[in-house]
Amino acid sequence: MRLHVVNPNTTASMTAKIAAAARSVALPDTVIDARQPAMGPVSIEGFYDEAFAVPGMLGCIRDADRDGADAHIIACFDDTGLDAARAAAKAPVIGIGEAGFHMASLIAARFAVVTTLGVSVVPIEHNLRKYGLAERCARVRAADVPVLALEERNTDALAKISAEITAAIRDDRAEAIVLGCAGMADLAAELAASHGLPVVDGVAAAVTLAESLVRLGLTTSRLGPYAAPRSKTYSGMLSSFEP
Repeated sequence: MRLHVVNPNTTASMTAKIAAAARSVALPDTVIDARQPAMGPVSIEGFYDEAFAVPGMLGCIRDADRDGADAHIIACFDDTGLDAARAAAKAPVIGIGEAGFHMASLIAARFAVVTTLGVSVVPIEHNLRKYGLAERCARVRAADVPVLALEERNTDALAKISAEITAAIRDDRAEAIVLGCAGMADLAAELAASHGLPVVDGVAAAVTLAESLVRLGLTTSRLGPYAAPRSKTYSGMLSSFEP
C-alpha cells in the first residue's frame, strides 16, 4: 500500500525526520510518500500559523490522491486542516494528534501530552474535547521548545521535554505520554526507556492506524460533514483549489 505523509510546514529536514519515523514502523510492503508544501510557514506554532499552512497542505493531499495514495497522514500534532482534508481527499485521512491520543487511551487510564510551546496547549485541549478524550488526558504540558529547535540535537530541547515528562508522572499521575509534535518523533524510544513508561509518537501511531484502515477497506463516510465539496469558483491564488 502507499501512504502519503504530509508535513504541513515547509521545512524539508523535518519532513525527512517524519518520513524516517514512518518507515521505521511501516509494514514491509508499505511505501511512504512524504511531502511538504511549497507555500506556508516554516513551522506551525498556534492558530495563526495553522491558517496559513492549510492551503498548501491540501494541495499536497490533492496531488497525492491523484498519484494513487491509499491513505493520508497529516504530520502536525494540531491536526492542521484535518476536517477539510477528509472532505477533500478520496482516501482516508488521519491526524497524528488524534492517532496519538487514541493509541495512548488503549494502554493507559490517564495520559499526558508534552508539546512544544504554550501557544499550542489550547489547540490541543480543543482537539481532545472534540475527540471525546479530554477526560482521559491528565494535562497538556508545554516544554517551551520552539518547533525548529527539535531539528538540532545540540540544544537543550531533550532535557526540557524530559523534565516535563518527569513532572507529568509526579504531579499529574500520568501513566503514558503522548509527544505533542511531529518533530519529536525520533525521541520516543529514548524517553520511554529513561522514564519507564509508554511514550507514544503520533507519527508511528498514525502509520499503523492508516495501514489498518486500508487493510480493512474503510474509507471516509460521505453522509455528513465530510461530503465532497460542492463545485464553485476559488479566486486569486486559490483558483487551483477548485474541487
